[in-house]
Amino acid sequence: MPAVNILSLCVTFLFQRCSWLIFIKISLYICYGDPLQTHKSSFTNYLTFTTMIETKAYAAQDENTPLAPWTFERREVGAHDVQFDILYCGVCHSDLHQIKNDWFPGIFPMVPGHEIVGRVVKVGEHVKGFKVGDLAATGCLVDSCRVCENCKRDLEQYCLNGSSQTYNGLEQDHKTPTYGGYSNTIVVNEDFVLHLKEGVDLAAVAPLLCAGITTYSPLRHWKVGKGHKLAVLGLGGLGHMAVKFGVAFGADVTVLSTSPKKEEDAKKLGAHHFVVTTDPEQVKAAKNSFDFILDTVSAEHDFNMYLSLLRTDGVHICVGVPPKPAEIAAFSLLGGRKSLAGSGIGGIKETQEMLDFCAENNIVSDIEMIDIKDIQTAYDRMEKGDVRYRFVIDMATL
Repeated sequence: MPAVNILSLCVTFLFQRCSWLIFIKISLYICYGDPLQTHKSSFTNYLTFTTMIETKAYAAQDENTPLAPWTFERREVGAHDVQFDILYCGVCHSDLHQIKNDWFPGIFPMVPGHEIVGRVVKVGEHVKGFKVGDLAATGCLVDSCRVCENCKRDLEQYCLNGSSQTYNGLEQDHKTPTYGGYSNTIVVNEDFVLHLKEGVDLAAVAPLLCAGITTYSPLRHWKVGKGHKLAVLGLGGLGHMAVKFGVAFGADVTVLSTSPKKEEDAKKLGAHHFVVTTDPEQVKAAKNSFDFILDTVSAEHDFNMYLSLLRTDGVHICVGVPPKPAEIAAFSLLGGRKSLAGSGIGGIKETQEMLDFCAENNIVSDIEMIDIKDIQTAYDRMEKGDVRYRFVIDMATL
């Protein structure tokens, strides 16, 4: 066969089997690089660098379309990366907020999900903390600058140069979009991969990566525990975890809710008291009662009324994100030297601490498992508060 035909067949094969980027780079290397025979390892590294991992997912193409199957490419495992196949992914209310552009313009296509658990299938050559077969998890962060004051204090969630969110964000090159856990596999730098103990209920652990750490972190920061009266405002995905942690830390826990129907659930979760906030007499009786209020509500509500329930020097801690700014009367704070504060998630070190604490104390989320094809129905139910208390996707249904 003439040499020109052989060359033509090789070119056709490469173009059909490789992405156009790999094809161009291989062609340039062959034309201008060193002979393959003498630099085989260099050529192998060159191919490895440009190889991508085909990934199946559910994505929103824009803020107006429902999630649907989508295929994209994740980066190949680098020297310090861990790849794990995703077994379960929790459904957070913030997934819906971000898809709908409620807080800020999103990056589309968007693959939500930041409550991710799975099992390691590949590790980079310099990875020391994980091996193939280990359980692994990733929460709301996949990277940060590592050098700012907050990162050096293990507060990567408050990275001064901008952390990389697990989805709807950018990698630290500030160009590459991040895609989340509604997918079959993920590649994350090992410093942002968390350890899970064998034998735990993986599906019920998944929501700990957001709902768990979002409530654990402020309770630890303000050292809430024995001798404190803690009110948990709202009994949903965040609220039910706040009750569990508050009780585990030894606080006297009261649930504040507009729904009398939730009292039984609150008591089952361990709450000691329940106040219906639409009942004026119950609210009056609760005034000046609490050292802390952990506010998990993401709907509009009257902060001034709830501030009146705090004791002198009490702290109202916001972890919910209402859609509109609240009106706070100065006298609501001045009368009793009260504080209104906020808290995000925790850093990687604290998140690992939380996971270990939960494993040791048998704390998990109360969940309802769903197939990924039912995600839109789950969103509809979530907006109505019709979930006890967190949806989790079985990623085997992808």
